[in-house]
Amino acid sequence: MSAEHERFFLALAAHAAHHPGRIALEDGRGRLSFGELLAEVDRRRARLAASGAQRVGLALDNGLDWALWDLALLRDERVAVPVPGFFSAAQRQHLVASAGLDAWIGAADEAASLGFASSADGAIATQAVSKPPKMHPGTAKITFTSGTSGAPKGVCLDSAAMLRVAESIAAIVTPLGIRRHLAMLPLATLLENIGGLYVPLWLGAGCHLPDTATLGWQGASGFCPRTAMAIIEAVKPQSLILVPQLLQALLAVAPKAPECLSFVAVGGARLAPALLSRAGEAGWPVFEGYGLSECASVVCLNRPGESARGVGRPLPHAEVRLSEAGEVEIRGATMLGYLGEPPAGAWHASGDLGRLEPGPEGERLHLDGRRHEVFITAYGRNVAPQWVEAELVLQPVIAQALVHGEALDHNRALIVPRYPGADDATLNAAISAANARLPDYARVHAWRRAAPFTPANDQLTANGRLRRGAVLASYRDWLTAEADSTAMPTSSSTASPSPSSPSTTGAAS
Repeated sequence: MSAEHERFFLALAAHAAHHPGRIALEDGRGRLSFGELLAEVDRRRARLAASGAQRVGLALDNGLDWALWDLALLRDERVAVPVPGFFSAAQRQHLVASAGLDAWIGAADEAASLGFASSADGAIATQAVSKPPKMHPGTAKITFTSGTSGAPKGVCLDSAAMLRVAESIAAIVTPLGIRRHLAMLPLATLLENIGGLYVPLWLGAGCHLPDTATLGWQGASGFCPRTAMAIIEAVKPQSLILVPQLLQALLAVAPKAPECLSFVAVGGARLAPALLSRAGEAGWPVFEGYGLSECASVVCLNRPGESARGVGRPLPHAEVRLSEAGEVEIRGATMLGYLGEPPAGAWHASGDLGRLEPGPEGERLHLDGRRHEVFITAYGRNVAPQWVEAELVLQPVIAQALVHGEALDHNRALIVPRYPGADDATLNAAISAANARLPDYARVHAWRRAAPFTPANDQLTANGRLRRGAVLASYRDWLTAEADSTAMPTSSSTASPSPSSPSTTGAAS
């Protein structure tokens, strides 16, 4: 086991010895003190060992159970595979098969539908796997991306990488004296798993872990900020982790920051400078960061006491450099490799373009976009537009489509009807049918008619590929507008307009 692994569990033992009555975990239904924590983790370890579980899907909502099973798996370095709640049934089947899961902790009916059978332990369903897929040696967790296509990739991480990141963050926030963290994101999200569970426990702080519905989540991309603010006011945490859209939603209902907060980390997608400025004016202690699953989540973070510039300086464990093409490359706590692919090298090429700005405390990273066409929604979900577009054009009434959602709370689509006379209701029904085949983070929520994309207007290559830059330039105002992004009035017009003329907009259910 790694040195980081030992230091983490020694820290938990020290907190148990010096502050046994301090609350470590609570979820609104139950709580555990630091004095009770390791004994309960050991009981879960014994249950996993008795069931023979080696590769375990963790498909629970936020709460004590999720945290305790995760810690038990981490302690013995069994392979934990968190299952995102927003994954479709097909994506869950892919996850089970590609990781060779032999155990499932979650709803019994779903476990049965995936081929697992009940065991002597009512919480752990199992199945025999005669030829488990080959895995990178040392893998302790496989975190599946939200899916740039229908089949998400599994990122294999060892305990050293995850806990190295946790230790770095803990060192940065120690001076703030954080006593309680409220998990606002699903624990299946690596950012919350590391930053909202491992970091607070390392610090001897309590983790409040209400289920996602209690927090105001409605699926993967719906959120009720008033519900969330009620929880924040009741729990009075010192720290939160948010994605930009959650910050925007909370600011709309609470322009003045709760006095309890001292550290609000924001990451997962681009944070608009105007939103960061507005949060600062309202007293929200926002610190933007940057990371990716392939680097065990967090790589860079703005520090308390320093001016906010870009996405901050690299964490103590991390090194960042730029390739000749300006791509951000990272070393320090990188993945072992993708599941089913060759081992990763020491440096990870992020796919992000950036620049390094010198400063008195060290270089700070600024991001300038992505090399490839995958976009990241405001909720931090990765989406390959070609995947969604392919589902749309399977509908007989849709000839062409372009999907865009970078840093937006709802994905938007330009739709070219196959038949000039197709009315809005027909197109809306077709988009709804395509949405039914997609997980909710990839669905189209707003659409607009467009003129055909052709080589003649430079919006299509000769071999039929979209020229995204040209299309984006023509429709930029509508595709990228932040204000009123969910206001989608429906027009009765059926004409296909030119890119510069007004066009029909609509909402797809």
